[in-house]
Amino acid sequence: MFVRVLRMKLKPGGGKGLARAAEQEILPILKKFAGFAGEFTLVSTDGKEALGISLWQRREEAETYNREGTASVLKVVEKYTEGKSEPQIYDVTHSTVETLPVRKAA
Repeated sequence: MFVRVLRMKLKPGGGKGLARAAEQEILPILKKFAGFAGEFTLVSTDGKEALGISLWQRREEAETYNREGTASVLKVVEKYTEGKSEPQIYDVTHSTVETLPVRKAA
């Protein structure tokens, strides 16, 4: 399992819009790519930063998405973020996560 992380600095009030966009616009983009296994959108409690975390079965699939899908996602997130967001790919070396409850965006 591989994880792709996009760290973002949010515009004031951008967290709620980003959360909605993740579900309505970003998730459909991610689902088009082979190996996509899930996604998390995390917004800091102070509303200043966010993480977009996507899960991938194989490194090659994460890299393919990184090359072919990132531009579309960055276009969506730029409405809610400031500055440049650079994705990074990580190897999952340990996890106890099976399912997590999520709070829906207001």
